[in-house]
Amino acid sequence: MAAQTVLFDFTLDAVKTSDPKERQEIAKVLRHELEHIFPQISVEYQMDIVDGYFAVLAENKETIVTVRIFGQGLVTINVEYYLEDGKEQLMSFDTSKRLENNIAKQLKVYSGQVLPPLKRGDVARYFPSSDERIIEYDIDSLVYEARSPFQKIQILHSKTLGNMLILDELQNIAESDLIYTETLMGRGIENYEGKEICILGGGDGALLYELLKEKPKFVVMLEIDELVMQACNKYLNSICGDVLEKRKGDNYEIVVGDCVEYMKKFIAEGRKFDYVFGDLTDIPISGAPIGECWDFIRTILEHSFKILKPDGKYLTHGNGTSCLESLELFEEQLGLLKPKVKFTTSKAFVPSFMEEWLFYQVCLA
Repeated sequence: MAAQTVLFDFTLDAVKTSDPKERQEIAKVLRHELEHIFPQISVEYQMDIVDGYFAVLAENKETIVTVRIFGQGLVTINVEYYLEDGKEQLMSFDTSKRLENNIAKQLKVYSGQVLPPLKRGDVARYFPSSDERIIEYDIDSLVYEARSPFQKIQILHSKTLGNMLILDELQNIAESDLIYTETLMGRGIENYEGKEICILGGGDGALLYELLKEKPKFVVMLEIDELVMQACNKYLNSICGDVLEKRKGDNYEIVVGDCVEYMKKFIAEGRKFDYVFGDLTDIPISGAPIGECWDFIRTILEHSFKILKPDGKYLTHGNGTSCLESLELFEEQLGLLKPKVKFTTSKAFVPSFMEEWLFYQVCLA
């Protein structure tokens, strides 16, 4: 069960929508066409607004339709109603398309669009792409939900992607996403046998699980959120195996705590690694490298190179390849590091992200 929302957009001649009399004629056409689908619909509220028109219509106090006419040439219609499980939709996509076509003919619109019904309320189905476009997933159940001291944690089940880890309303990893982990670690390119490795973050356990298959000397993983690990151990063990259950083995250890504080400890001890993985926050979407998140990224970069061996590498994920400005900002930060570093990139289409993602491999120049 969920609220169904159907959205229509039309572009008209701005000469018509900017004229008060013409706007009233447009509103009449819209009401007339809506009556073919909702015979008992009535106007509950309407008003002229600055350079436009707004109205609320309703049928039986259950189906609500809002109409907005913008003086700049845009007309929008939003239809919303509640749908019980097993009930037929009041507006199928075919019905919506017919309404769109009828309105387009009557008003001689330049362009029009109707979206399939958005389903809101019972489980989350919509998440943003890296550049903040809305993606709809075939989520059919909420498997787990909790809030730790650090973030909101959800595990949702997708019919095609399996269980998905969602942190603070953002996709992190799904059972379908081995390509993400393999690209991050450069499987087949990097040689981890006999190497010492530090993972910053990585609470889903997938990176640690895959690295251990490469016969490293030792891996230490620094993860701050105990609740994330508990959830992934129970509901995502197809990607993390039993590493989050055991927490410690002959060649690995998971430490629960702030990775920055532990890196400071490693620096003081002179401990060095062949590889450091930044499996933490994504590169922020912003116009300038300022704010708490960018400060955190700079701290991670600076500390990571202090615990890397001279020939070591820092490997991390970036963001979607469409986020060119933010990726450039990150690369500018790499250019400011001292001593100087150089980097290469790789990319992969990540199933649960539904987009191509960029990964960085950074070492001393």
